[in-house]
Amino acid sequence: MYHLKTYLVEDNPVIRESLIATLEELAPVVVVGTADDELTAVQWLSRPGQHADLVIVDIFLKAGSGLGVLRAASTLAQQNTLVVLSNYATQDVRRKCLELGAARVFDKSNEIDALIEYCGKLAADQSGGSSSSDPGSPA
Repeated sequence: MYHLKTYLVEDNPVIRESLIATLEELAPVVVVGTADDELTAVQWLSRPGQHADLVIVDIFLKAGSGLGVLRAASTLAQQNTLVVLSNYATQDVRRKCLELGAARVFDKSNEIDALIEYCGKLAADQSGGSSSSDPGSPA
């Protein structure tokens, strides 16, 4: 199966390392880079030659915000699938993230399984395999 090259934007080192371990063990994901602030993430995503199939973004970061990452990523020539993983996945936050180009928004506290499932479907679609449902559809 195809493994999604994934870039993770998360400021909490404990959550970041746990999420990397979980995703790489349970989903077809290989993490190719991380950032803990908006500027680092935007610089990495803007750099020629850098590529991630999937970018997972938290809303609240060490500096800047995940909304800024989404806003900047939407202007880049290279398009990535962007998803948000946040403890603050309220209806208003979800709406704003989707408006800024996020494909999906997941709540850290109770939607990790849905994120893992989404990654599997996205990887299957990337490899040309058929999937029983659209990875962009709500869980």
